[in-house]
Amino acid sequence: MLKIEATDLPLPGKGATAERFRGLADLGRTGPVVARLGEGHADAVAIRAELGDDGPPVDGERWGVWAAAPRTLRAVRDGDRWRVSGERPWCSGAGWCTHALVTAEAEDGIRLFAVANEAPYAVPLDGTWPAVGMAGSDSRTIRFTDAPARPVGHPGEYVNRPGFWHGGIGVAACWYGGALGIADALHAAGKDDPHALAHLGAVDVALGSARAVLLEAAAIIDADPTAIQHRLALRVRATVEGAATEVLDRVGRALGAGPLCRDERHAHRVADLTVYLRQSHAEANLEQLGRLVLEESPW
Repeated sequence: MLKIEATDLPLPGKGATAERFRGLADLGRTGPVVARLGEGHADAVAIRAELGDDGPPVDGERWGVWAAAPRTLRAVRDGDRWRVSGERPWCSGAGWCTHALVTAEAEDGIRLFAVANEAPYAVPLDGTWPAVGMAGSDSRTIRFTDAPARPVGHPGEYVNRPGFWHGGIGVAACWYGGALGIADALHAAGKDDPHALAHLGAVDVALGSARAVLLEAAAIIDADPTAIQHRLALRVRATVEGAATEVLDRVGRALGAGPLCRDERHAHRVADLTVYLRQSHAEANLEQLGRLVLEESPW
């Protein structure tokens, strides 16, 4: 079972963000599923630290961040406590996580809550993750029924904090690592023909651009960890997504169908990374980036 401790990765904005991104990339290189679960745990640790929640996870706790479609859950007060109900899709690690941070609509706005992932309060729904790519992430829908919940931060604070964008760049570091894992297959093949070598050179350029923007982002975050880095996050994510997409394409063209049909590990990597990259909202994110470029100073 994947084991990610809170002390494995430095917190973002504390002077070692590049090391954090390298650690996330290492998870991605191991495999996109490992990265998805490990990044969720690491992000939950960082969120709790930023919002002043109680301490790091104790030994054996495995956290996720299940914040997609925030209005699918409803939070109500129960005396001086809270309870959460509803069905939350896209819960990566549905059967692996012991705890999660979830967003829910409350009387005073969208809030973030810490919940335990345990029956009868939280039940993963069978048949809600028929995926091929990223199948191992077990991102089933979870049905919450009066689940005891602890508020983390204030209404709206989850998305309106600097760390929201630090986390978004962390996902891009996982994509970069996933692309490294795909590129490893091309390098290991050692094909000494002009076309394969051209593809290998282009892969090196793509990976170099992704690595450069991640290291630049880490330096910017450490220099001013309280700044809202919306534009930076969108730019880094788009750059890394483009690089990873090029790696997938060029490795496939260089190696042909053989590894996709006869190398199960490589075929899984390709399918998993293809799905993982779709956490990007593609042109919708580029539109947001374009608007920010118009509103702010240009390059």
